[in-house]
Amino acid sequence: MTHAATSPATASATSPEGHADTHLWLEDIDGAKPLAWVKQHNAETVQKYAQTPEFKQLDARILEVLDSNARIPMVNKIGDSYYNLWRDKEHPKGLWRRTSLAEYRKPQPAWETVIDLDALSKAENENWVWHSAQCLKPDNQRCLVSLSRGGADADVVREFDLRDKQFVKGGFELPEAKSNVAWKDRDHLYVATDFGPGSMTTSSYPRIVKEWKRGTPLTTAVTVYEGKTDDMTVAAFRDNTPGFERDFVNRQLAFYDSETYLRGKDGKLTKIDVPNDTNTSVEREWLLIEPRNDWTVAGKTYKSGSLLATKFDDYMAGKRDITVLFEPTDSTALDGHSWTRHHLILNVMENVVNKLEVLTPQEGAWKRENLGGAPALSTIAAGGIDADDSDDYFLTVSGFLQPTTLYYGKLGQGEPSALKNSPSFFDASRYTVSQHFATSKDGTRVPYFEIAPKNLQANGKNPTLQYGYGGFEVSLQPSYSGSMGRAWLEQGGVYVIANIRGGGEYGPRWHKAALKANRLRAYEDFAAVSEDLFARKITSPQHLGAMGGSNGGLLMGNMLTLYPQLYGAIVSQVALLDMQRYTHLSAGASWIAEYGDPDKPAEWAWIKTFSPYANAKASQKYPPTLFTTSTRDDRVGPVHARKMYAKLADLGYDASFYENIEGGHGAAADNKQSAFMNALGYTYLWEHVK
Repeated sequence: MTHAATSPATASATSPEGHADTHLWLEDIDGAKPLAWVKQHNAETVQKYAQTPEFKQLDARILEVLDSNARIPMVNKIGDSYYNLWRDKEHPKGLWRRTSLAEYRKPQPAWETVIDLDALSKAENENWVWHSAQCLKPDNQRCLVSLSRGGADADVVREFDLRDKQFVKGGFELPEAKSNVAWKDRDHLYVATDFGPGSMTTSSYPRIVKEWKRGTPLTTAVTVYEGKTDDMTVAAFRDNTPGFERDFVNRQLAFYDSETYLRGKDGKLTKIDVPNDTNTSVEREWLLIEPRNDWTVAGKTYKSGSLLATKFDDYMAGKRDITVLFEPTDSTALDGHSWTRHHLILNVMENVVNKLEVLTPQEGAWKRENLGGAPALSTIAAGGIDADDSDDYFLTVSGFLQPTTLYYGKLGQGEPSALKNSPSFFDASRYTVSQHFATSKDGTRVPYFEIAPKNLQANGKNPTLQYGYGGFEVSLQPSYSGSMGRAWLEQGGVYVIANIRGGGEYGPRWHKAALKANRLRAYEDFAAVSEDLFARKITSPQHLGAMGGSNGGLLMGNMLTLYPQLYGAIVSQVALLDMQRYTHLSAGASWIAEYGDPDKPAEWAWIKTFSPYANAKASQKYPPTLFTTSTRDDRVGPVHARKMYAKLADLGYDASFYENIEGGHGAAADNKQSAFMNALGYTYLWEHVK
């Protein structure tokens, strides 16, 4: 499949203001001429930043972190076994392996290899990157294994037998595509994939879902549901919880809007009657509802960001007996929830720090108990291990200076016990973590975390790296990074995480505050954090670097064009940057709900205010900037970084570019590539802000 969603030959060559886009030729992602251009500029960047002994030492030290055999092998339970995907020096593509709980409790478990990705790639002459495995309950013998070529979102799907540890000859198999696939039963799948012309949405995802019977051609699969071309995608799945087997169809209208239908045995679809911007999930007899906006039903109003529970069958029959399980405040937001067999674990954030509650269903208000809170400025998370079978759970605790500890517990049976500890990769005793609040342009208080040496001098000269994301309701919480510790803290730098609007740190309201026409609020927040660092004399513009990826890469592009005076250098990774063309590139149309539609003149009027590619101009004091991306990124695509770099270079600015040929949206297909990409970003910033 081609990566380019739109042929550059047919694309508009001018902006609404009449300016010619002289870099459209770079949109031919796999074209010989653009790839030659990529290799040329890759070589220039490597020569300039990745040839020194210091770089090579840092690259090796980051790879040592990523390949460490002392890392916690995180697992998920399938049947009676616990499965893990493991990458290290000997297995760069990875081993999908399994063990028993008794064995997993040991310091050095004995593992049974199920799939060796390196051996499979060699045998099939493919660069397979692991995506997922869906196994059919309750016997958990057959799985649908999804493998990507080089890390792209598109993957192939092949049926696998866990008992025989072999792909099933003549079994279910789907060619490379962005597919949504799920088991209905052993001989039937729900499949949404590329069925040919007209079967995909403008977002490059499936528009049609079908039921496919074993032993029959895919072309004879029976249509279950057809969405519209301008929908985002569709999917169908079966909940195989014993005694509560149900089939569902999901129509994703846009990133935050969807419709979910219960599919009867006769194929009839009955919509779950909630607002389209509301998230729902079903577990046994319960329907959980998360409204993104205030929702009034049956004379009661439920707040945006709440978690509500009701009996599924009663709700589908028209009853509206709803119990509030969580309601946000100005400082709290729901971070997630997870079922065990008899309980529901809630993960709640208060000013971006977690605490856990256990809820037990009962008539009226559910029983509530605390499961634990994180140590100061750390992250705690818990999840049920097998909601069909037990009240066992895994719990993790980590922080910027605290390597992850994995605990195992059973609800109602005392405190969890420590099971595994991650190693330390740098001397955390030399540093301290603090949380601060900056005041944004409109008066909003914006939290940020700072990790700094204990002996920090407030002299405005400390090399500082400020990281941010600010989109899609994604929260940036305390977490341990051996790579960051080695690459930045150990060099004497200060590391800052900015919890700007657009993220989910305070629930849907924090996200919606920076949507579409309000996008500039996110960039004002990031700038406010930078200015607060200056006011506190932590650093100064010549010593402040900024980094972000994907939507955070768009953030970086806007800090470059809107606030160049605040930064000594910027690294923009796998970024959106050309916001006039983004809906026509890779999966860009799926994010119209986040940014708006630039093909509508009224919306382009405000989108262009945060389109770095449109706003970059001559005679500005832009800081040095590095753009990194991946040829195999079929989500955002490499086109944005290519064109932005080319434009800045044409204007005579100090810019650099590196495109990994593999890696997908993560920009790396294995640990070695990941170490290189990380080392490159950190080295670039350090060279310019030290």
